[in-house]
Amino acid sequence: MNWAETWEITKIVWRYVLMTLVVFDIIFALIAVFFERKNPKSVWAWILLMMAVPYVGFVLYLLAGTTLNKRRMFRDKGFEEMMRNRIHEQKKELERLSGDRELPKELYDFKNLVYYNLHNSYAVLSDGNDVDVFTSGQDKFAALKEDLKKAEKFIDFQYYIIRNDELFEEIVEILKEKVGQGVEVRVLYDGLGARSTPKRYWKKLKAMGIRVGGFWPAWFGKINFRVNYRDHRKIVVIDNKVAYVGGFNIGREYIDMEEKFGHWRDTHLRITGDAAYMLHGRFALDWAYVTGEKLFDREDMGIVPRDNPSRDNCYIQIVSSGPDSDWQQIRDNYLYLISHAKHTIYIQSPYFIPDDCILNALKLAAQSGIDVRIMIPCKPDHPFVYWATRCFAGELVEAGATCYKYEGGFLHAKGLIADDEVYTYGTANMDIRSFALDFEVNAVVYDKDKAHEMTEIFLNDVSECSVMTKEEYKKRKFIIRFKEQISRLLAPVL
Repeated sequence: MNWAETWEITKIVWRYVLMTLVVFDIIFALIAVFFERKNPKSVWAWILLMMAVPYVGFVLYLLAGTTLNKRRMFRDKGFEEMMRNRIHEQKKELERLSGDRELPKELYDFKNLVYYNLHNSYAVLSDGNDVDVFTSGQDKFAALKEDLKKAEKFIDFQYYIIRNDELFEEIVEILKEKVGQGVEVRVLYDGLGARSTPKRYWKKLKAMGIRVGGFWPAWFGKINFRVNYRDHRKIVVIDNKVAYVGGFNIGREYIDMEEKFGHWRDTHLRITGDAAYMLHGRFALDWAYVTGEKLFDREDMGIVPRDNPSRDNCYIQIVSSGPDSDWQQIRDNYLYLISHAKHTIYIQSPYFIPDDCILNALKLAAQSGIDVRIMIPCKPDHPFVYWATRCFAGELVEAGATCYKYEGGFLHAKGLIADDEVYTYGTANMDIRSFALDFEVNAVVYDKDKAHEMTEIFLNDVSECSVMTKEEYKKRKFIIRFKEQISRLLAPVL
């Protein structure tokens, strides 16, 4: 057989191989369409990926696209029974006070949202709270360390990312000391977010007496095949007196020690009062799922609020959401506040990839004369997400919204302020991933003074921003338009 015949046979074989790949890819795509209940846009995005890169696209689908079984992963019958009773009492009280128009003004304008959160998210309305806001990692972790040192009974410590660097080493020294004083310390991390931290490090913590749990850890070394459905929550609860929730993870970049990002601009809340118990409840459910230990069975770990002095009487609901729920509770809170805003809507998010409902609601608000302002980073940490963010932000600019590009470092704050009266900040980005694919938690704060404080922080950030104008957006180069459109096509799976 000469070289020409060998070449012809090789071409025929490769032709059949490629045809087989295409056939199998079509079959896999049909499986994705008919056996997985997905948003049509998400289905088409996955089909496009499968067609573009046969086999590889399907492998990616198995890793990131398969739907989580719609079951309550974080269930505890004792907790649910207790919360159901409290929620029933609060619903009756809300109905009575609403009828008599005796509700505090902070709640009266948002009573339907309060009711929705009670009904769909076990989000008990708590009062007697106070909130401190941190926008600097140095300030946040300095305050956290001081609160950890004051712990007397327990410390619940949950972060999506925990790096074994100098920041966590300082925290571990405090945790080790508290364990020696008889304080129970639990550390919960996400297996994907903390993939850079070796397993031997967690064994080291366990040897110190620190209890450790990993949410869906890696199977082989640092390789984690489950990209979606991650525990993106960041919660610390100390003695049910003080709680933290927000955007900062544990790592040197969050305290401005990485040149790549420079200053890390984030938002984290320190809450004292009854809402701390609600965050403990959220942690306890996650902890029970990962470790099997049920903290609700212990009287000293209960979440029934007790007298807890506070400087203010701030109303808060702790709202959780995740792919195990039939509802997208945090997304729905964003949507409600956008749809009912009368004057202003201020949004900060590092990743701005809204679904159609949020996008259309924002467009309608902007075109109705409401002051809609969105703040996004000026630099990417995930390229496709960054270009999709610019694409959606540009569309809102064309609808009349104002878009700020934060240039004082990397913007990682996540939240929304409506009418200078209410805000929701926490771990959820304004994107489809946070809405439907990851486990998140936000605090909804019904307090004019606190909302005004958050508005002032937003407006102060504006001084570090440039504005994306309609003219600038229309004049962007072809290569930028191309990146934006490709990224937007992939938006449902980013």
